[in-house]
Amino acid sequence: MESLPYNFAIRYWKRKVVFFVVGVSLPFFVFSQEKIFKILVEGNKVISTSNVISKIKVKKGDVYNEAVLDRDIKNLYATGYFESVEVEKRDTPQGIVVVFKVKEKPILKKVVLRGIKRVRRKEIENLINLKERGFLDEYKVKKASDKIKEFYRQKGFSQVEVSYRIDLNKEKNEAQLTFTIEEKSVMRIKKVIIKGNKSFPRKKIIKLMKTKEAGFFRRGIFKEEVLEDDIERIKDFYKREGFSDVKVDYVVEYLKKRIYITINIQEGRRYFIGEVKVKGNEKLSSELINKQIKIKKGEIFVEDKINEQALKIQELYFNRGYIFAKVEPRSFFNPQTEKVDVTFNITENEIAYVEKIKIRGNVKTKDKVIRRELRIYPGDKFEGEKVRKSRQRLENLGFFEEIRFDTEPGSRPNWENLIVEVKEAKTGYLSFGGGYSSISEFMGFIEIRQRNFDYRNWPTFTGGGQDLSVYGSWGTITERYEVSFTNPWIFEKPISFGFDGYKKEHSREEDVGYGYEEKIKGGALRLGKEITDYLKVGVSYRFETVEITDVVETATRELKDEEGKNDLSSVYFNLSFDRRDNVFNPSKGTYFSNRIGVTGGVLGGDKDFVKYWGEVAFYFPILSKSVIEYKVRAGVVTSFSDSDKVPIYERFFAGGSSTIRGYHERKIGPIDPVTEDPIGGESLLVTNVEYKYPLTDFLKGVVFFDSGNVWEKKADFLEGGMKSSLGVGLRVKTPIGPISLDYGWPLNLEPGEEKRKGRFHFNISRGF
Repeated sequence: MESLPYNFAIRYWKRKVVFFVVGVSLPFFVFSQEKIFKILVEGNKVISTSNVISKIKVKKGDVYNEAVLDRDIKNLYATGYFESVEVEKRDTPQGIVVVFKVKEKPILKKVVLRGIKRVRRKEIENLINLKERGFLDEYKVKKASDKIKEFYRQKGFSQVEVSYRIDLNKEKNEAQLTFTIEEKSVMRIKKVIIKGNKSFPRKKIIKLMKTKEAGFFRRGIFKEEVLEDDIERIKDFYKREGFSDVKVDYVVEYLKKRIYITINIQEGRRYFIGEVKVKGNEKLSSELINKQIKIKKGEIFVEDKINEQALKIQELYFNRGYIFAKVEPRSFFNPQTEKVDVTFNITENEIAYVEKIKIRGNVKTKDKVIRRELRIYPGDKFEGEKVRKSRQRLENLGFFEEIRFDTEPGSRPNWENLIVEVKEAKTGYLSFGGGYSSISEFMGFIEIRQRNFDYRNWPTFTGGGQDLSVYGSWGTITERYEVSFTNPWIFEKPISFGFDGYKKEHSREEDVGYGYEEKIKGGALRLGKEITDYLKVGVSYRFETVEITDVVETATRELKDEEGKNDLSSVYFNLSFDRRDNVFNPSKGTYFSNRIGVTGGVLGGDKDFVKYWGEVAFYFPILSKSVIEYKVRAGVVTSFSDSDKVPIYERFFAGGSSTIRGYHERKIGPIDPVTEDPIGGESLLVTNVEYKYPLTDFLKGVVFFDSGNVWEKKADFLEGGMKSSLGVGLRVKTPIGPISLDYGWPLNLEPGEEKRKGRFHFNISRGF
């Protein structure tokens, strides 16, 4: 108890000391925050003071802060106007004066080019891009010098020398820049010498190289970076042939304005595969793994192929949920057999399971639209095939620019969260344009479309995965209006519902196969069901009014009988099977579609007929992302009940850009004997083989073979042979839609024609 007064006294005096220190220090702290009274700029002659001040952050009245001033110095250097920038602090009774002391770069008064004899001076001037009366930047000058040197080397002046000199007038702060170019002679490759190639002839090695000797059709320009790439290609070739220890170098000699290149090859030993073994596998049988391995004893040993086999084995495990499995190939040269024994060491680990699926990156698209396309679910094994199928389905939506799958650890061992990260693409657009096609001639169109529509999401109406399109086009011979809506999921099930409304008109134009004027108005209701990931069925009801007029007076009675207005009431049944890797740009897989429709009969209307249409397409990938597409289309239509023939607008036609190129539109098959207008037939068969190869990101080249025919009666199907054609074409991807240009040469005489003649086919469409 006696210590209380003493402790209280100690605490009291401690508080007194703290208050005293704070009270004494506070005024110094407050007044140490010195403010800037004025900002000055010194040394500037060309750049105005206001321009300099506009580039800095510090302002009058700010608290003096050296960190801010350091950033301002960097900002002024970044303008490219100044050689040096310094800041001086001056104390005055009114406050701090900050002085920016600058030294401007010289003004480039003149650029002189000397020594140009064998190239155009204008090319060099455009290349260096140094403007007179601008500030001289020596970094840009050095860069310009390098550009000149590279320009000459590309022209074959491999020994060119480029130098520059800056003459400075300090009084006026102006400079003259002089480039001096010693062009010397064009050096061409006289000879490429190959040494050390014991296993392969010189011709084979030369063929691998892009560096070529000068010849009648070759300039023989030497570029060292190209030669270095050639050396790597030669090495890769030898390694693919089993020479794992190969070494390749080169020597370049300049003799009498000619270049001699010597390629020195040290082939080393050629290795072959000995025993191939698998170790560490318990969960998967050796028999199953060995079926996956495509290398055999006695084959050439190629390290890249061994690594590929390891990845295939790992994929085998991944497809069964062993995503943590590791496969390490080990190669050992066996001195007894003089072959390389290969062992795949497998660490299987445990099966992984999906704990959660997390969707990221979708701003507009609802989570459920993504989740319903996935084929892997929480609680499933982490099977690679399900992941690949999920990615493919998301890509086929066309809603995303990028799709990335990743994993993160779950809450317990061997459980992982699946991360689905997407970057959304533009799915809504307003497009309009005009052009010419060989079917519609001159035309213009406008379309408003949202492929990721949601009628319940006001006001953006996006994110639900529905498809809404309003389209109109007008041309010299065609007019068309359409509205279409599809909801691929109703009742939260893979059942689609949609409707269409349209109006189409086509004027009589014999050049495109129409010997009459046609007007169609109608609409349709559609239902579809996804049976499996690849199989779909559908049913639709369609009602149309078709009017045929303006048949030429000299036509036969058969064609004139088509005139008039008729109502068509139809039900169509669809069955499709789609295993393409990408619906927008397939490179492999199969597509098969069947459609059968019944018009009239108990459905009413003025015409009675049954129509079948089938299509099958195969896609085969080959080298360099090229694709071969083989497509077969066939159709049969027949009348029944009160109709004694099929109306002309429901018959089949062939010839032209969409069927058999090289022939007039719709001109293959039966024609009116008087007017030579096509009248169509009851059966059709068309086959197309196309080889597509990419030229650039937006341009593809095409080589094609088309064949087919149209028969007047279904009973005549395949009689009388086929009409065929060969041709080439281009596919150009543009903002307003893809453009196709084809030239086809007919191999048979077209009905109504006296001689064969090739034709161009030009089209603008809305899918690629």
